[in-house]
Amino acid sequence: MRHRQLLFLYAALLLLAACSKKDSAPPTPNPPPVVITAPPDFGFKVVGYFPSYRDPNAVPDVKFRMTNVVNYAFFTLNAAGALVINSPSTFTTVVNKAKANNAKVMISINGASSDFRTMAATATGRNNFIKQVMNSIRVYQVHGVDVDWEFPNTGDGSDITFTALMKELSDSCHRDGKYYLTAAITAGKYTGGNRDAIKAELFNYVDWFNVMVYDDFSTSVAYKHHSDMALVQTCMNYWLTTRNMPKAKFVLGLPAYGRPSGITQSNTTLSYSSIISQGGSPLSDSAIVTTSGWPTPYTIYYNGMPTIKKKAMLAKQQANGIMLWEKGQDAHDGNSLLKAACDTLGRTY
Repeated sequence: MRHRQLLFLYAALLLLAACSKKDSAPPTPNPPPVVITAPPDFGFKVVGYFPSYRDPNAVPDVKFRMTNVVNYAFFTLNAAGALVINSPSTFTTVVNKAKANNAKVMISINGASSDFRTMAATATGRNNFIKQVMNSIRVYQVHGVDVDWEFPNTGDGSDITFTALMKELSDSCHRDGKYYLTAAITAGKYTGGNRDAIKAELFNYVDWFNVMVYDDFSTSVAYKHHSDMALVQTCMNYWLTTRNMPKAKFVLGLPAYGRPSGITQSNTTLSYSSIISQGGSPLSDSAIVTTSGWPTPYTIYYNGMPTIKKKAMLAKQQANGIMLWEKGQDAHDGNSLLKAACDTLGRTY
C-alpha cells in the first residue's frame, strides 16, 4: 500500500514539474543597444542640386557621374507641417538616374522660414516632421536629407529650436550609422542673427554643410560680383578658422548662374549656359547681356571656368567638397563648370 502511495506521489510531482515548465514563458532576450553614429565619410563631396522644375532627361548622364551626391530640390514643408514632394515624377527620374550613375541621393527640404519656425517650436511639431522625413528616406530608398531652412535666427529664438531639430533628426538619421544629414547654410560674411544661429553644437550633428557662398549682390552698387574669390576667402576663413568648423564638414557652394549689380535682380539673373549662349566667354567672369526683364544691355557677373577651377582647388586643399547650384544651369558641353571642377580635382567620370 505504502509502495503504491509513493508511486502516486512521484507521478504527481512529475506532472506538476511538467506543467510548470509548460506554463513558464521563455526569457525575453535583451534588445540590441541603439547605436547613434554618423555613416562613413566617403571623402571629398561633389554635390549637385537638381530642382524639381528641370527636365532630368535634358541633363546628360555624365553630369550625374561627375557628382557623387545629388540633392533633389525640393521637398517642401508647408504651413500645415506636411512634407510635400515637388514634381514626384521628376523626383523618381532623378533618383533612378543618380543611382544608375553611382551618386548618392539626398532629399533637400525647403519652405517658408515662418513654417519652419512654427514646426520646430514644439517637440510635437519636430517629432511629426522627423517622422515624415524618415518615412520618405525609407520609402524612396535615398541616402539622407539636406535641410535648407533659410534662415533660423537668433532674434526670434529659432536658433535654439533649429539646434534641437537637427539634434533630434541626427539621432534618427544616424541610428546604426545609416543615413546622412546635411544643411545648407549662409555664407557667413555678414554679422547678424542668421549667421549666429549656426551654433558650434551643430558641428556634432550634421555630416556636412553646403555653404552658399554666392548671392552677395547689391541693387544699388554697380560693379559688384556676387561670388568672387574674395567672398570665398572671407567665408572659408570665418567658418573654418573663426568658428572652427571641422574641415571635413565644409562644402564650398558654387553658382552656375550670374547676377547683375546696381539694378533689380528680378528677371535679370541668367544661367551660366544662357550667358554663354549670348556670347559670354567661359573664360571670363562678366559679360554684356540682355533679357526681356531688362532689354537694355547690362553687365552680368558669373563664375567662368578659370574661377571655378581656383575654387575647386582651394576646396580640395582646405575643405572637403564643392556644391553646385544647380545642374540644369550649367553648360553640357566642353564649357561645363562641373567638368572644369572635376578635371581640376582629378575626379574620373
